[in-house]
Amino acid sequence: MSHDGVGPRAVMRSVVFLTAGVLVVPALTGCGADDEVSKPVAGQDIAPAERALVADGGTLRWAMDAVPETLNTFQADADATTTRIAGAVLPSMFRLDASGRPQRNPDFLESAKVVETEPKQVVLYRLHQQAVWSDGREIGAADFAAQWRALSGKDSAYWTARNAGYDRIEKIERGKGNLEVKVTFSRPYADWKSLFSPLYPKDVMGTPDSFNDGARTKLKVTAGPFGLTKVDRKAGEVALARNPRWWGRPAKLSEIVLRAVPRDQRAAALAADKVDLAEVDPAEAERITLAARDKGGKPLAGPRAATTPAGALRSWAVAHGSDEKAADREISARKKRTKAIAKYADQQSALGGFVVRKSLEPTYTQLALNGSGGPLADERVRRAVARALDRTELAKLVLQPLGLPVVPVGSHLALSGQEAYADNSGALGGQDTTEAQALLTDAGWVLGGPVKEQKKTAGSEGKKARPTNGSGDGSGDDGTYVVGEDNKPSETDKEKKDPKDHTKQHGNEQPGKHADDQVGKHIDGRQYVHEQVGRGGAPGAYAPKGTAAPGGTSAGVLAKDGKPLTLRFVLPSGPGSESLRAVGARISRMLDRVGIRTEISKVSDDSYFKDHIASGEYDLALYSWPASAFPATDARPIYAKPVPAADGSLSVEQNYTRVGTDQVDQLFDQAIATLDEDEARDLVRKADARIWAAAGSIPLYQRPQLTAARPTLANAGSFGFQTPLFEDMGFLKKGAKPSAGPSQG
Repeated sequence: MSHDGVGPRAVMRSVVFLTAGVLVVPALTGCGADDEVSKPVAGQDIAPAERALVADGGTLRWAMDAVPETLNTFQADADATTTRIAGAVLPSMFRLDASGRPQRNPDFLESAKVVETEPKQVVLYRLHQQAVWSDGREIGAADFAAQWRALSGKDSAYWTARNAGYDRIEKIERGKGNLEVKVTFSRPYADWKSLFSPLYPKDVMGTPDSFNDGARTKLKVTAGPFGLTKVDRKAGEVALARNPRWWGRPAKLSEIVLRAVPRDQRAAALAADKVDLAEVDPAEAERITLAARDKGGKPLAGPRAATTPAGALRSWAVAHGSDEKAADREISARKKRTKAIAKYADQQSALGGFVVRKSLEPTYTQLALNGSGGPLADERVRRAVARALDRTELAKLVLQPLGLPVVPVGSHLALSGQEAYADNSGALGGQDTTEAQALLTDAGWVLGGPVKEQKKTAGSEGKKARPTNGSGDGSGDDGTYVVGEDNKPSETDKEKKDPKDHTKQHGNEQPGKHADDQVGKHIDGRQYVHEQVGRGGAPGAYAPKGTAAPGGTSAGVLAKDGKPLTLRFVLPSGPGSESLRAVGARISRMLDRVGIRTEISKVSDDSYFKDHIASGEYDLALYSWPASAFPATDARPIYAKPVPAADGSLSVEQNYTRVGTDQVDQLFDQAIATLDEDEARDLVRKADARIWAAAGSIPLYQRPQLTAARPTLANAGSFGFQTPLFEDMGFLKKGAKPSAGPSQG
């Protein structure tokens, strides 16, 4: 759940209404051997430097969202910081390279390969001769076996969040010597490289008590370039110290301190010299970039940015006028502004000492369409929504201002650079307003049909719908309605705007390009206009039935069985979600062009996923999924067809769109069971094409990864796909310089 929006935890990914045969899916065959290998859309940006240029020692203070609830990555409340800590202090048999592909970790493995396939699959691990735990014990078969038993799913006393792969293991044995581990599978498992990364010691995995509780707040035994020395929840810190028993390349840093800093306070923390490295939101990244460009000069933005000369003159006049109370208030306000300006200027001066390292996260943002009921239960309506979207325009909205490549994501199951990636969006088709409208007509939605008075939509009870104002954050004059958490008007609502002023409403966009629509319902032969969007006209005005709409308007309202085609679009309301709300507003405009109205409901970030996405209380929503190097394992629960549970409810696993097919499930099952890597890749690509065709979710763009760092910090920043190499991070020696530009995967 980072700056671009709210999404399920990354660890969870390592964590019904379709008619079969209705849709013909083109190009479902996998790509051949002559296909060009894809490359990451953006390389990592970590200021790479040779180890000889990095000083020995020093403390890296690294911002995190919060002290993790658990240090056990296999528990349900593990988060991204849990994974970060595990990467520094625990073994991983395989780690990801800059292209998001699994590679053998030479610090722990001399080799790992499938040595038998008949009658059963057998994988033989040969461990590094010096690989030991921090207590001096050799890493070996006992640790592998303990982790398998804990995660196999056979013992319900272990509170595990995921068992995929471990449930296919039949037995684990010691090989010819202490350094060999022999793993026999009861069923073939293509993604065997995903297992034992991380690997916990048998001290953690050996009993339910140690698994459930023992590893939540401490790890007594570790094995990595760093060891865990402190978890201080009160201070909001986790400390990692260089491991003296580490047999690999010695860590350059003496210590890494992970410090809890809320995202909206990170610029201040950087300026106050509290952290050296922090992921930041786009607004803070822009502020840091401006500070670096204008180092030593006046701030280019801040508390005075919105003050016009006329406003300044009025302030002076009030402060020196005859109305003493008004003058006192104005003088007090001016003092506060002066202090704020001085504070901002000091922070800008300090922020000039940082740089922003930019890449793309191995995560993509999607538009989710809830197919469990309502209009979106009809796949033709879902496909119409998808065909109404210009995905390149949406990607440009988020990525272009940051100077990142504008490339829409073409797969649900992999990202460009990964082996399984192929652009399968052609199975659904690109933006086509005519085709979208034809699909809606075929589904029975009629333009200008009669609309009956409707009851309040689910989730909007006691909430006042208000027309939006097109400001780009989901509150715009774009044919949508906003439902807030309460009946209070937003700050934007308090601003009075000229309805004829399109430059304020839609930025630099051309008049008529977006919806200038009259959205209404027929009453007694007249059309009651709920909201006038565009050139003049007042809400509540009447127009004779059949009056032509002005040029450049949307398609008009669609209706079926007396109901308008209106979809509830749920978006997060908190700081850091501005880009999601901007994307949501733009999507609403695109849908309005084909006659689909949206009711935007802004909800708190805390309740967004749990109370709306996971519970199915939405029609449209934006959230993100992390890409996996093992999609056959990790993506299956996200796209599996929901099935009835024993209690009569619908078991959706992680498929929060509630859209799935038997064909997709079968392709995943086949992919996970073949040991032919080329065949497995082609089966995953076929599954992705069918997921596109079902139109339950529409991938949009990779999320930006923006990291503020000290210029002297090397081998750290925006890592992209690659697993961080903690032992190589450090501060440059005096006079040393990192490699020019971002490193490319």
